[in-house]
Amino acid sequence: MEKIEGISEDLTVVGGGLAGSEAAWQAAERGLQVSLYEMRPKVKTGAHVGEGLAELVCSNSLGSNLPDRASGLLKDELRIMDSLLIEIAEKVAVPAGGALAVDREGFAREVTERLEAHPKINVIREEMPFVPTTLSIVASGPLTSSRLSKSIAELSGEQHLYFYDAISPIVSLESINMDIAYRASRYDRGEEEQGDYINCPLNKEEYEAFVTELSRADRIELHDFEQELESGVRAGAHTFFEGCLPVEIIAQRGEKSLAFGPMRPVGLDDPRTGRWPHAVVQLRQDNAAGSLYNLVGFQTNLKFPEQRRVLRMIPGLENAIFERYGQMHRNTFIHSPKLLHSSLQFKERQDLFFAGQITGVEGYVGNIATGLLAGMNASRKYLGEEPVSLPKTTMLGALCRYITQASDADFQPMKANFGIMPELNTDRRLNRRERARAHAERAMKDLQTYLSEISEFTALAA
Repeated sequence: MEKIEGISEDLTVVGGGLAGSEAAWQAAERGLQVSLYEMRPKVKTGAHVGEGLAELVCSNSLGSNLPDRASGLLKDELRIMDSLLIEIAEKVAVPAGGALAVDREGFAREVTERLEAHPKINVIREEMPFVPTTLSIVASGPLTSSRLSKSIAELSGEQHLYFYDAISPIVSLESINMDIAYRASRYDRGEEEQGDYINCPLNKEEYEAFVTELSRADRIELHDFEQELESGVRAGAHTFFEGCLPVEIIAQRGEKSLAFGPMRPVGLDDPRTGRWPHAVVQLRQDNAAGSLYNLVGFQTNLKFPEQRRVLRMIPGLENAIFERYGQMHRNTFIHSPKLLHSSLQFKERQDLFFAGQITGVEGYVGNIATGLLAGMNASRKYLGEEPVSLPKTTMLGALCRYITQASDADFQPMKANFGIMPELNTDRRLNRRERARAHAERAMKDLQTYLSEISEFTALAA
């Protein structure tokens, strides 16, 4: 197919999510004229609720900010590489203990304004129905449209992999019963008199009753997803990504599963008892005004009346007002080990790059990071320079190598974690936290050395 007439650009970016927004910015900052295609609001996804670029669909948290955590290290790497979205996230941050959480509406609004105001970025609110034939980055995300999915399948000759993803409910602060719920961060990491999270404690009897009802509650049928055959994605009703399981699926795995998962009470002393409760549901601030809170780790596909009924069994949420219900959505990704280099360059087309969740990278920060790398490498390609792969000792380098070099049997969506990084050379045995700090120190040192050696960070395009 030919590209859409009337558009003059050096680079086409498909998708205005986290990866596409970061990629467009990075390329534009390097002097390229960028056309950024975002199909919303003309074409809806079933998961997004607004029109802004880089809308956060699931949680509003970008994970830990601590330098010795995998997510914290990846953010530190992005700060060195001048990530726009991390800069904006810090600008619109809301209290979240040691994590970086944002006012999701403010975040999307700021990203949209910055990109639309850039003189070298043309934001086009149209669906891109095919893979462009010119220099391009496809960052269309897990909800890639049917027509574009078909085009990707035709280009790659591979069937898409797939799983279902889910988002958590949001309730209003005024509807939370603070006579029962209490504020605390795990182990008081927030270093505040009152922690950044609201905690709803459950005793053993309350927990067991809740798990019973959650396990047998009515779920939304996934037939609508399964019938999207024209998209080239064959969906299975019982296929989920292990890193984002619906809470009702966790409950069915055993009575104690939730107490060792999203309802883990460790480090959350109830001020009325001075002890940990049997289980706890945490709520995290979702907007700057502090009027909305999301249920942490409570992704769900229960029918809306069932969400009201079952979740109101949680002490402190008996009168909860739901501003957004949890829901499922299809999450599609390509088979990156067969299709991509670690530079995120398509193996069969040197002028095509992929970024974000469609590559099999999980997590908001991972999406931003791959968008940054794709934008940088597409710019290098345009300027006649070789695309780069970051050192494998860095978190982003390790993540890109994982998704592009995993064996068929091992390939699953992957978030940033220290387990994918090369072993450390050390004279003594390190404990878990010491290993994390050593990984982080090595990564930052190697990244700074590497960036100083490539022209990308010494001069921008004319």
